[in-house]
Amino acid sequence: MRLSGWGVAVLLAAVTVVVAPVVRGQTSPPTDNAELARISQEDQDDRKPGVHGIDWAKLKPRDDARLARTRELYASGALRTGADWFHAALILQHGSEADDYLLAHEMSVAAVAQGYKEARWLVAASEDRFLMKIGRKQRFGTQYEPGDEPGRFRLAPTEPHVTDALREVLGIESLAVAKATASQFDKK
Repeated sequence: MRLSGWGVAVLLAAVTVVVAPVVRGQTSPPTDNAELARISQEDQDDRKPGVHGIDWAKLKPRDDARLARTRELYASGALRTGADWFHAALILQHGSEADDYLLAHEMSVAAVAQGYKEARWLVAASEDRFLMKIGRKQRFGTQYEPGDEPGRFRLAPTEPHVTDALREVLGIESLAVAKATASQFDKK
């Protein structure tokens, strides 16, 4: 059987894709860390209000355990994929220290750098949390705070110089929409 020039090129390309990684000592691409995905999902599930709302007294010890385990996984080099970086960032941004928010920001940037576009909004949200924790205005308008009346919320003070174009690139709503959204957090 004789291959045409095109057939030879296809065959060589296929061999290169299959054999080259083995020759260079590479293995298959890394897979997402299942434990991190699970605890990230638990983190989100704990924040879904039930009939009686979120039980913050129960949430805090769970958050603390997730934060500790996430830090262990990070220190051991267990974060390998964009999804891993995103899941870790999501957990850390529910911490309470400026360093938690800063590391969450860096991790969400790493997730985006690895092609995990779902982390774009977390780049902005974690930066906003960090800035607010150190006493500065947020930049993107992702954070809300209690309003003047009990049970009411408002957009936390926001730096006016960040454009809606940058917000859009990061998957964040315009500042006008963020301001209008504050009422969704009001206790009905």
